[in-house]
Amino acid sequence: MAARRRTQRAAVFRAIADPTRREILSLLRRGPHTVGAIAANFRTSRPAISKHLRLLRSVGLVATRQDGTARVCQLNARPLRAVSEWLRDYEAFLGQSLRSLKRYVEEDGR
Repeated sequence: MAARRRTQRAAVFRAIADPTRREILSLLRRGPHTVGAIAANFRTSRPAISKHLRLLRSVGLVATRQDGTARVCQLNARPLRAVSEWLRDYEAFLGQSLRSLKRYVEEDGR
């Protein structure tokens, strides 16, 4: 189970590593969009956007449904929990680092 979770987490990280895919997720955060409406927000070709959507769908970040001739995409944020869990491991470290920086700045200012 742990190996499967690591594999899923790695796939999600790879998916969100690309700025175009992050922008697609940002669009879908506002609500469902057709593939055409998503593609209209980018200068890249519609087939390139479709390829990004396929990858996002393969890791579970995007769900699609057919509505007549249009394919409607919707955000599924559940897989992003893996990212959140990973970041949680570093929050204590970041908090301590920020507290140390604050102490340093305050002491240096005296």
